[in-house]
Amino acid sequence: MNLRCQKIKNYAKTVFNSYCSSNELLYATQIKNTTTVCTNHLTPEIKLYLINDQCKLWHLPVDQCPFNDPFWAFYWPGGQAISRFILDNYQYVKNKTVLDVGSGSAACSLASAMAGANEVTANDIDPVACVAAKLNAQLNGVKINILSKNILFDDCSNWDVIIVGDMFYSNDIADVLWKWLDSLRVCGKTILIGDPENRGFATASVWMLD
Repeated sequence: MNLRCQKIKNYAKTVFNSYCSSNELLYATQIKNTTTVCTNHLTPEIKLYLINDQCKLWHLPVDQCPFNDPFWAFYWPGGQAISRFILDNYQYVKNKTVLDVGSGSAACSLASAMAGANEVTANDIDPVACVAAKLNAQLNGVKINILSKNILFDDCSNWDVIIVGDMFYSNDIADVLWKWLDSLRVCGKTILIGDPENRGFATASVWMLD
């Protein structure tokens, strides 16, 4: 058991160091210094660097936060729901390629990899979120790809499954997302969406999994 854990640590360290720039290393240090490793959520099998009330940063004024809008540091309800669903229903991602849009902490990406996806890509335009995703992958001994460009309106030809969690902030954003996701659905992609209280869904049609 100890040998296996050491192999995971060595692998994760090698993968992480292989593509870290100086900025990424700075972000990684800041993340580790301001977050705590959490498993107290719907997917306790996934460890995540998060900000909670045990962190000093939680109790500091906003202007003392070293990050700009650290959405990646919170495990939002929609992401928790999708990740739990994937872990309990692996058939939706097993042996498939998965894109996690607006991935944040990359919990959904990690769940997909753990559930047997062939290849998983965590996509977020926040460079700090991308580093957090790498750190969380390292923490769990899981391999994922990181993509930092804006993927909206891409044809996503490289992926079978598209995951979108907690991104329907308003009707305007929902309209844009639905049009894009609907075009992907028509092309045969599986779309997994998690969002609390159906935010922004008022003007959109909803698809249900068979």
